[in-house]
Amino acid sequence: MTSHNSDPRRAFPTTGSGRQVWTEERIRALGAITDLPTAGRIFGLGRALSYELARTGDFPVAVIRAGTRYKVPVAGILTALGLQPSLGDLTPGGMPSVDHQREISSIDPPHSGGDGKAEP
Repeated sequence: MTSHNSDPRRAFPTTGSGRQVWTEERIRALGAITDLPTAGRIFGLGRALSYELARTGDFPVAVIRAGTRYKVPVAGILTALGLQPSLGDLTPGGMPSVDHQREISSIDPPHSGGDGKAEP
């Protein structure tokens, strides 16, 4: 029986010294946002230093504080590394998200009153 590992942080190889290899593909596989320790590792920073830099506003990219947690937009990481952020859907695996408005077809046109007749 094979196990499925969907964690993109574990799906990629390491160097001979055991350090994780951060390729463009691997960074993009993180999705729209990632946690601070992961973002820190991409920039070669340790966990403690990453939190200290985020706390003082000196982390290499913009950081979002959500309560007691820090989140880092992957687009900011890509930009800081000189890579073009994705202009497409950021949903992992390219799966359409629920916010695709053009796929909603059950809404009546404005001012139709629901009977298909336009108002005068």
